[in-house]
Amino acid sequence: MFFRDIPGQNEIAERLRKSVSDQRVSHAQLFAGNEGCGHFAMALAYARYISCLSRTDTDACGECPACIKYEKLIHPDLHFVFPIFRTKKFTDPVCDNFLPDWRSFVTASPFFNLNGWLNALDVENAQAIIYAAEASEILRKLSLKTFEAEYKIMIIWLPEKMHQTAANKLLKLIEEPPDKTLFLLVSEEPDRILPTILSRCQITRFRGVGSSDLTAYLAGKYSLTPEKASEIAYVSNGNLVKASTITRDADEPNSDLESFRSLMRHAWKRDLAALSEWSENMAATGREAQKRFLAYCLGLIRGNFVMNRNNGNADLTFMTNEESGFSEKFYPYVNERNITSLYGEFNTAHYHIESNGNAKIIFLDLSLQVLKLIKS
Repeated sequence: MFFRDIPGQNEIAERLRKSVSDQRVSHAQLFAGNEGCGHFAMALAYARYISCLSRTDTDACGECPACIKYEKLIHPDLHFVFPIFRTKKFTDPVCDNFLPDWRSFVTASPFFNLNGWLNALDVENAQAIIYAAEASEILRKLSLKTFEAEYKIMIIWLPEKMHQTAANKLLKLIEEPPDKTLFLLVSEEPDRILPTILSRCQITRFRGVGSSDLTAYLAGKYSLTPEKASEIAYVSNGNLVKASTITRDADEPNSDLESFRSLMRHAWKRDLAALSEWSENMAATGREAQKRFLAYCLGLIRGNFVMNRNNGNADLTFMTNEESGFSEKFYPYVNERNITSLYGEFNTAHYHIESNGNAKIIFLDLSLQVLKLIKS
């Protein structure tokens, strides 16, 4: 990954390059931004630039031994921490157990989300975290001397998923870092990271990718017409991962939309048997898929309320054509009388799923609450 491959973040790339040329590289940095802003790719490009043996003023050379190893993510001074899950084989797992899969996944594309990572492993039913055992691995790796580069670099993707024990040990390492060590934390929810860790990191905040930059990227990457690329960029609202997913799955049905539509249809008909079956089906999916669905519902509810307040105008909702087609008929049922309660119920369900609550009970309760609210 090079700086030039990341759309829409040129200003941040320039600041990072300058920190290297000025020899003012902070030992602990947090790249914070929403999904799809490119902050993981930027961390990877930054690490490569620091380790490059023949860097230019604008990017890594791509030809030196360090760059060749970065191409395959096998540089001995580059380390990764990322959310994983328990298996029968790995009952107390660490990231190195999944490192070959991780390298294959990241080299395929550095623009991804947690659901994509779990799908690549074919474990959508898992809820991934960074386990306490990882703390000892981090300490072991960073206690070693550098093999080839000036810095040992530890990229931690989604530190908000870190177990409390591991987070506390990470804090101690950040407070008293080994010599020539660089931590790059890449977060989508920095508010969930220990405040004491946040206070010790230099924070770089990423915006979503600008519409023109995202349009150019999609047109070049997927050979789209400017009109089609612009349409997808608008719907994606600065989320590069969402834009890529929409492009690749253009002919595939939106399963989250279909689940939402089924819930609302059964609730409107007050079909308790169908709602019970819907709840069972949702409970059978994985935790990450359930959280993704509930987050999707929150966005769709918000979009329909915006349409309601604008007489059915969907211009400000960033919906796909399929979502807009559904919402043209649905938006009257999301109004000032039920929006607060509807939003609260889906938000509460998301919280309970994230807290490992019983999915069958959570989704059945949610469906019954929707039944009461949808005709308000």
